[in-house]
Amino acid sequence: MKFLVDAHLPPALCLLLRAAGHEAVHPSALPAGNRTSDQVINALSLGDHLVVVSKDTDFYYSHLLQGRPPRLLLVRTGNMRTRDLKSLFERHLATIVASLSEHTLVELDRVRVRVISHPL
Repeated sequence: MKFLVDAHLPPALCLLLRAAGHEAVHPSALPAGNRTSDQVINALSLGDHLVVVSKDTDFYYSHLLQGRPPRLLLVRTGNMRTRDLKSLFERHLATIVASLSEHTLVELDRVRVRVISHPL
């Protein structure tokens, strides 16, 4: 699976995703860096078939109203240490990937993965 991890989340998540065999990019690696706009992220997600991973509810509303980004993992953990966030992702990654393979909107909180949207 191919992911674009939003600037509100640590680049270390990309390393974790890559180590698990997925492709992952962080805005810090893009030309505009962490100033990459939501519009550019949406365009990249459309063109490159990327799952956007974000805490930003702007992506949530954009997904619901406009279908952009086409697939979204909404992270609803609040603030937490990077190592705890990575541990949470490691624990739930198989479920996240399986859910995003069949659905367009998935939520990760501190306890579980929850499918929010209709199937692909």
